[in-house]
Amino acid sequence: MKRSILAAALLILSAGGALAADTPAYVAAAVADASRPKSDIAADALRDPADTLAFAGVKPGMVVGELFPGGGYFSRMIGDVVGPTGKVYGIENAGWKGAVKADQDMLAGPGLKNYALDVEPFGDFKLPEKIDLFWITQNYHDLHIAKYGTVDMAAFNKHVFEALKPGGIYFILDHQANPGTTLDQIAVLHRIEKALVIREVTAAVFKLMAEGKFLNRATDDHTKPIFDAAVQGHTDQYALKFVRP
Repeated sequence: MKRSILAAALLILSAGGALAADTPAYVAAAVADASRPKSDIAADALRDPADTLAFAGVKPGMVVGELFPGGGYFSRMIGDVVGPTGKVYGIENAGWKGAVKADQDMLAGPGLKNYALDVEPFGDFKLPEKIDLFWITQNYHDLHIAKYGTVDMAAFNKHVFEALKPGGIYFILDHQANPGTTLDQIAVLHRIEKALVIREVTAAVFKLMAEGKFLNRATDDHTKPIFDAAVQGHTDQYALKFVRP
């Protein structure tokens, strides 16, 4: 076990990344997987996948629901972590141009025999079994953008609650917004206030279990859209882990 952690750590460090001393071996191995696309590996320094996966609590044998895979940056690593005894159900938005094709291209690559993709109207999802973890990275704010479709967030979060096993995890990572950011501003900035996410999710009877600060960036004042060149890839982000009691 210690040897596998060291080997994965050396691979990550050689690629210019960093690995915390307490990173689980299965997370380290997933991040160090040489079959990952070079473009994904190049993004690791900004996205911190090792801390993200470890904080979310992805483990071997889990059943995971991933909302909006977006071409699979995390999909491949989640699939690696849960392994052959686990399962990942990807849920993609039918209305986003290129999204389904990107996911299909991902699935045509090596591995991911434990990954199943479902394409649904925006904000809808169905899962064939109860899951251990529901995963949303950088897309919870999109559920509040009317041009993509109208989503009843109370009903959506209740649906997530019902999809999880008792003790299951609801993981959300997103771009921080300033207090009082309106729905119109969310649509422009593609950010959402952490406090709003917590209010919405705990209203569905989830309990906030932990907050991850590994992607906090004090240099971002939250006033620019996330696609602005001045902040793209360097936004202030928060990670929230909720549990179904």
